Amino acid sequence: MSTKPGKRILMLVENLPSPFDRRVWQEATTLRQNGHEVSIICPTGHGYESRHEVLEGIHIYRYRLPVEASGASGYLLEYGVALTMSFILSVRVLLTRGFDAIHACNPPDLLFLVGGFYKLFGKKFLFDHHDLCPELYEAKFGRRGFFHRLLLMAERLTFRTADVSIATNESYRRIAIERGGMAPERVFVVRSGPSLERMKIQAPNTALKGGRRYLVGYVGVMGAQEGIDYLLNAVHYIVQVKKRTDVHFGLVGGGTSLDALKQLAVRLGIDQFVTFTGRIHDASMLAMLNTADICVNPDVANEMNDKSTMNKIMEYMALGKPIVQFDLTEGRFSAGDASLYARRNDSIDLAEQMLRLLDDEALRTRMGAYGRQRVTDKLAWDYEAPKLLAAYACLLPETRQAASGDTPSAREKSALAGRQQGQTQ
Repeated sequence: MSTKPGKRILMLVENLPSPFDRRVWQEATTLRQNGHEVSIICPTGHGYESRHEVLEGIHIYRYRLPVEASGASGYLLEYGVALTMSFILSVRVLLTRGFDAIHACNPPDLLFLVGGFYKLFGKKFLFDHHDLCPELYEAKFGRRGFFHRLLLMAERLTFRTADVSIATNESYRRIAIERGGMAPERVFVVRSGPSLERMKIQAPNTALKGGRRYLVGYVGVMGAQEGIDYLLNAVHYIVQVKKRTDVHFGLVGGGTSLDALKQLAVRLGIDQFVTFTGRIHDASMLAMLNTADICVNPDVANEMNDKSTMNKIMEYMALGKPIVQFDLTEGRFSAGDASLYARRNDSIDLAEQMLRLLDDEALRTRMGAYGRQRVTDKLAWDYEAPKLLAAYACLLPETRQAASGDTPSAREKSALAGRQQGQTQ
């Protein structure tokens, strides 16, 4: 499926640099491959310090953030700088490369201010809904109050400004329609399906097991709502209570809680059983996950995580890894029988489910094969790319295929319909 003629798209991202943000990069490369000119504005990050570079024909403009926020005042500073720099760099892009539409990825729900400004000059605005910011605030700080109400207002204004919205799952789509007031026909579900070209199955590197028989893998952000403290308490139970010294844990990712989590591992007496890699490149991440016997997702059971689709789940499945996680609505939808489900926020049950899986090789093999098949048949990015292009056809109707010669064949239509039907199951 192609969209012609191509348009100029400016993507705004705040929380991760490109191309490190996997969803954004897959969207950007898909748009580029289908004839659009793509520019991205995002922050710098470890390994991505260049202020301007061109990768795969995509122009990336980066800015430095003063802090990696953890408190309310830190977030105000971080988001204020991000908003200001996004606007300044958008002017630079407008004057050099130009753009016809802005594709804004939250958090924060403040980029509508940039999109709304350019709508005054005829530009289109697409909102790519990555996080539920009001629920994220409640998960981080354990309260609602004044700032929670502000976030709800910012979310409503974002949806009101958007010409089209993209949701990562059906839960987010309902919020866009019911809480955001968007017309259903202008909200498209585009899941963060893994790229099978990127998530390649490789031979394990047994050195990563720390001399032990089993390795449990994790990849994700080291933050408060990711539940790594639950995981570390589960490790304590496995090592200190169950007296299992044959299991090592490889935790991949960076974040504001990384140092505190390392200290917690020391206090629990389990630091010799846990490797914290920090933020690393894909090759090292893939080595860890390909070596893992099972993978774990300890995301805290709360309103936000229950409604959110986690990239890590489908990446584990793409590599054929069986999973243990808390029982969350969207997590269960994604993984199905590729996962065992522990009682919500119960570290001991999380540990027991991991041990059950580690001690049953046949179950691991069966679950891993199911997960891999589910990704290849239904959840891979190849199934989502046509939905992204459909959202852009709605945003920019002139990119629809006008000539009959460019119309998809009956076979292509049938294949696409089959893919879309499979995604809803």
